[in-house]
Amino acid sequence: MDLSRYQTLFLEESREHCAEMSAALLELEKDCDSAESIDLLFRAAHSIKGMAASLGHDAVAELAHAMEDRMQSVREAGRVSGEDGTALLFRALLALEEMLEAIRSDRSPDAASELISALAGPAGQSSVAHPQEPSPVREQVAPRTDSPAGESLDAPRPPGTVRVNTSTLDRFLASVGEIILNASQVRTAVSASVGASGFSEDLDRMEQVVGELQRRALELRTTPLSRILDPLPRTARAMAERLGKRIEVEVSGAELELDRSILDRLGDPLVHLLRNAVDHGIEEPAVRVEKRKPEVGRIRIDARRERDAIRIRVSDDGAGVDIEKLRLRAVEARVVHRDLAPDLSPEHLMALIFHPGLSTSENVSEISGRGVGMDAVRVTVESLGGSVEVTSGVGAGTQVQLEVPLTAAVQRVLLLALGDEAVALPINRVERVLEIPAEDIEVSGSDAFALIGEELLPILDLADALGLPTAARREVMSVVVGDVRGERMGLAADGIEGQQQIYVKPVPELLAGCRALAGLTVLGDGRPVFLIDPGQLA
Repeated sequence: MDLSRYQTLFLEESREHCAEMSAALLELEKDCDSAESIDLLFRAAHSIKGMAASLGHDAVAELAHAMEDRMQSVREAGRVSGEDGTALLFRALLALEEMLEAIRSDRSPDAASELISALAGPAGQSSVAHPQEPSPVREQVAPRTDSPAGESLDAPRPPGTVRVNTSTLDRFLASVGEIILNASQVRTAVSASVGASGFSEDLDRMEQVVGELQRRALELRTTPLSRILDPLPRTARAMAERLGKRIEVEVSGAELELDRSILDRLGDPLVHLLRNAVDHGIEEPAVRVEKRKPEVGRIRIDARRERDAIRIRVSDDGAGVDIEKLRLRAVEARVVHRDLAPDLSPEHLMALIFHPGLSTSENVSEISGRGVGMDAVRVTVESLGGSVEVTSGVGAGTQVQLEVPLTAAVQRVLLLALGDEAVALPINRVERVLEIPAEDIEVSGSDAFALIGEELLPILDLADALGLPTAARREVMSVVVGDVRGERMGLAADGIEGQQQIYVKPVPELLAGCRALAGLTVLGDGRPVFLIDPGQLA
C-alpha cells in the first residue's frame, strides 16, 4: 500500500505533538513530579512512534520509542531526576524535530544512536522494551474487532475538526472576496439606474447573506496565537542557557485567534523581542542578587483582544533602558544633533530605539546588540497595519506592546485622490485630516514642511512618492497626519474621497517588488485601488 499520501498528515500531527512535549518539559522544569506533564510526554512519544513506524521512518520511530521508554521509567519513579533529566529530554526533542525537518525536506534523517543509549541509561533503567508495547519498527495499525467489557460497540464518532490544505482554503477565500466585490459593484450599478428602487430589498437581503459568508470565511482564516507563542518559552530557555542566565517565561492569551496571514509574520518580531529581553534585559544571576532581585528573571508574554485588534505585550523585570545612555548613543551615531539632544523628552528618546543601527548594548553578540532587531519589529508590524510602543525605566524592566488588526482581508480605509488615481490608507494609521493652503507648505530642496499647531511636521507628497503624475497645483492641499515609522508626518494628497470598508486582495506578482503597495481592491464603480503602507514610503 502506498503510504506517501499520509506523509503530510504525519508531519503536521508530529509537529503538534512536539509542541505539546516542549510545553510539558518546560512545566517539568518547574515541577519535576507533574503527573500530567509526564503522562503527556509518554503519550506524545508513543503517538509519534506509531505513526513513524507505520510510514517506514525507522530512525524517528526508534528515537520516539526510546523517549517513550524513558518516560515509562519516569512514570514509575513519579518524577524526573533533576535538571539533567529534563536537559536530556530536551536534547532528544530537538533531535526528533530535526529528523522531522529532514523528512519534510525529502532527506533521510540520521540515526540518533548516542541519544538512544543515553535515554536507556541508568536514570531511566529502560534499555529493554516493555513487553506490553509493540515493536517500533513498521508498527501496523489495524481496526479492532473485539471490545473489552463495558466498552460501547457503537460506531466511533467522527472528529469535530477536519484538516484542509491551506492552498485550497486560500482559493476559497479569494472566491469569497470576488463575491463581495461583485456585490458592491451590483449595488453601485443599481443605485445609478433609473427606476431600480424595486431591487432595493432584494439587494439588502443579498448583502446580508454576503456579509454572513464573509464573516464565516474570515473565521476559517483564523489560527490560535499558541502556534507562535507556545515555542517561545523553550526558545528563551535555550538562549538563557548559552548566556549563563536563568529565566522563567509566562504566556497568557495564547488561545486567542488571529488571521493566519498576520500570525505567520508575527513570529520573527516576537523572537526579536524575546532575544532583546534575554540578552540585555535580564541580568546575570549574581547581578540580580546584588540588586535584591530573584536569581531567576521573569519574562511575561500577554495577549488580549481590544475590539478589532490583538495586543501582545512582552515585558521583563530586567535592567530596563538607560535613557541617558540612549541620548549619548544617539549623538554619537549622529541620529540627533548634539545641540538638540539635551532638550529631547524621554518619550522622544525612547522612540529612537527603533532607529536602524542604534543600540545601547555594550557588546555585539550572535544573539543581539547590532541595533537591527527593533527596527525590523516596527517595519513588520506597521506593514500589517499595526503599531509598536515601548516603555521602560532603569532597573524597572521593559515593556513592548504590539497591536495588530484581527484580519488583513477586510480593512476600513481612507480613500485619497492623487490626480486621476485613488489610493487607500488604513484608517488606523490616520490621526487627523487637514486642509492646508499650498503656500503654507515650505519647500527646502527635496524636503517639505508645514507648521501644524505648534509643531513643524515633514510633509510627504504621496503622488511623488508613488511615481504618479500629479494634478495641476492646487491652492489647498489635503494633508493626512499620522505616525510613520515612529515619526509624526503629513501625507499630502489632492483630495479626500471618504472612508470605506474594503476586501484586500494580494498585489499582482508583477508589482510584488513595490513594498509600498500592501494590497489591492476594486471599488464599486470598478476602479482598482492600491492599499498603501506609508512606512515603506518614508
